[in-house]
Amino acid sequence: MYQIQGKCVFKMSALNEPALRVPNKSTVIFETLDCFSNQLQLESQKMDALDWERINPATGPLYIEGAEAGDALKVTIEKIALAEWGTMVALPDNGVLGSLVTESEIKRLPIKNGIVRFNERILLPAAPMIGVIGTAPESGEVFCGEPGSHGGNMDNTRIAEGAVLYLPVYHPGALLSLGDVHAVMGDGEIMVSGVEAPASVTITAEVIKNAGLVTPLLENTRACSVIASDKDVEKAVFIATETMCRIVMKKLGLSLNEAGMLLSAAGNLRFCQVVDPKRTVCMELGKEILNSVL
Repeated sequence: MYQIQGKCVFKMSALNEPALRVPNKSTVIFETLDCFSNQLQLESQKMDALDWERINPATGPLYIEGAEAGDALKVTIEKIALAEWGTMVALPDNGVLGSLVTESEIKRLPIKNGIVRFNERILLPAAPMIGVIGTAPESGEVFCGEPGSHGGNMDNTRIAEGAVLYLPVYHPGALLSLGDVHAVMGDGEIMVSGVEAPASVTITAEVIKNAGLVTPLLENTRACSVIASDKDVEKAVFIATETMCRIVMKKLGLSLNEAGMLLSAAGNLRFCQVVDPKRTVCMELGKEILNSVL
């Protein structure tokens, strides 16, 4: 078992020096900070004291031997172990309701025995998921707070224990980084943050040769999905839907019209997050119809 601790990046890039190199099919533990780099410890803290250059750290990157451009990285999420507390914020001019928020607020939430205590009356079952996970992008540097074809800040609630995420590989070693774990988050993450928590994340990374992915794919025991992000939400919707349509045509032997009608009857188009400049959506189809996405 390998481990990465105390090494993180704020931009995903092929220029990042690997924190660790491992053979293909290795299992690795990533020790992650929350999306605020653990800076918010008290509800009485002032948001103007926050170092905004340290937002959305991703632990890594991990270099996987044998990964090359054109491959896919299969990331199986084995376990997500949460810290004993989480943090949420409300910020003026941020999120769907940001125009209505007049002052910042920090909320600290205890996490114990799989329960997140929102307040004395409201208890939420923990549903740990990974907000930021990606490979080095095809070109340039991409902030960890931004999603793209490489993955990144997708904030997809289905990137959880037991799920398998397929990410495009653009550079040798793939350079996988991850962080921004949420103890629980609703689809859309409408108030900018879920319940942000430090965590210990165990994954297994496997190289799939010559996969030629154009956008991340996801599987769990219940469904297969295609994830897409773009500043134009209509474009993100098209990419996710068209990619899934092509997968359905290939896997099930259907025509374009038939595949589209099947998705219209049984597919679910879902928002992942609507608070970043690039919106993220996924097109999902049940495993009873589609056994695998790759």
